[in-house]
Amino acid sequence: MRDEDQFPYPSHLEMIRDLTLGGRPLADLVREVQSIYASDDRPWIIGFSGGKDSTCVLALIYIALQQLPMAGRHKHVYVVSSDTLVETPVVVDMIKRTMDRINASAKKDQVPISAHAVVPKTDQTFWVNLIGKGYPAPNQTFRWCTERMKIDPVSEFILDKVAKYGEAVVALGSRSQESNSRAQVIAKHKIDGSALSRHSSLPNAYTYMPIEQWSADEVWEYLMSAPCPWGGSNRELLELYKGSNQGECPVVIDKSTPSCGNSRFGCWTCTVVTDEKALHGLIQSGADWMKPLLDFRNKLYQSRQPENSKEYRNFKRRTGRVTYNTGDINDDSVQEVRHVPGPYWLSVRKDFLKELLEIEKELKDTGHDIELITRPELHMVRQEWLRDPNEPDWEDALPAIYRDVYGEDLDWVENDAGAFTKADSAILKELSDRYGIPAALIRKLLEAELQVSGLGRRRGILQNLESILRQDWGELDAINIRNQGLRKLGRSYVDEIQQEFSEFLS
Repeated sequence: MRDEDQFPYPSHLEMIRDLTLGGRPLADLVREVQSIYASDDRPWIIGFSGGKDSTCVLALIYIALQQLPMAGRHKHVYVVSSDTLVETPVVVDMIKRTMDRINASAKKDQVPISAHAVVPKTDQTFWVNLIGKGYPAPNQTFRWCTERMKIDPVSEFILDKVAKYGEAVVALGSRSQESNSRAQVIAKHKIDGSALSRHSSLPNAYTYMPIEQWSADEVWEYLMSAPCPWGGSNRELLELYKGSNQGECPVVIDKSTPSCGNSRFGCWTCTVVTDEKALHGLIQSGADWMKPLLDFRNKLYQSRQPENSKEYRNFKRRTGRVTYNTGDINDDSVQEVRHVPGPYWLSVRKDFLKELLEIEKELKDTGHDIELITRPELHMVRQEWLRDPNEPDWEDALPAIYRDVYGEDLDWVENDAGAFTKADSAILKELSDRYGIPAALIRKLLEAELQVSGLGRRRGILQNLESILRQDWGELDAINIRNQGLRKLGRSYVDEIQQEFSEFLS
């Protein structure tokens, strides 16, 4: 890897003529790119993560197209970058600057390339799922973030082009030397006699991996041998990699891609890995202002640990039921039954949101214009709280939390609040204490009634009431004792409620 300020080759033409990488002359690879590009009308999509491998592939294709005559530049190449909205801030800034340069340079050079950012749908973002719905921070066994935030946005972009053109070619920076698992995935989908592979999951999409046989050192040799085709150098990219444990985070198009938790090009919120080394490394490199982000990430990680579940997580799942790890609660052969905790308590989610907004405001006040949670996400989180299946937020607390931190209001929709208020909640609590009936149960029954209030036909009301009664009500210890007794009888709580409800209706 070269580390000089002077490029050994003043132009890409000289570099292409002289270098041999991945066991073949670079000029031969450029001709292959041009040949595949010219062979049909299928549009190309370059997956761009901002890392060294995807930057290398993008530069290679850019130069190959630039060397074609104008008549040969007959189809478009889309550069797609996936922003999960929780990317490491310094990387987000670099990728945005790079994409702006690519778009400006491609227009000037008349190269048919355009760069596009894709983001998750608002109801699928990290904060809407974690703070809004209460999903526990991701780990290896429940890595809910990857598909929602990375695979789906890129896949949707690709499928849109497939729908428009019939087929598409996706160019990736994947290399066989990255890992044995990646090498196996690449080999599995390879088309005999072709440089293309079948996409692992998307129909009519094909993948092209021009640097598949390159080593990491060869990637750096290419990147540091000549100026970027869109201007400038890859010096900033090299600096980001220095001291990083892994460094690379490819565009994710399937579930075989490993977590990027140790990468400077992953999510700063990643809790799939035990120790978050990306932010830690950046802080050690002088970015002290990101320490609150690391502290917050570590708090999320601790909230996910089994020994902390009672403090952070509801004992019921979002279905309203208490669940166990057996899969079959009536199975007498199971000797040990472990309780599976549910989503974060609403009070925990409120604390998370307030701290996140406080960090965001502190960063802005100190000159870092970073939006840690978008305003559309805040509106969606509010909706999730109001409709929460276990703890609906009758107080409508989110606008007050935002006002407490920022001293102002967003443009909240007034009629978004639920049918009940804080005063109603206090009355139900008093009735619950007096009669020994869970306030949450009364609230759920009233909500079911209000949903059909005023309708000529109250279709489905009995089924809704039965569904509510099937949920687990009361404290966890009492529920565990009841379910243990039912297991010995070969029955479940659902069986009991269904029988009682049938007897009530008969």
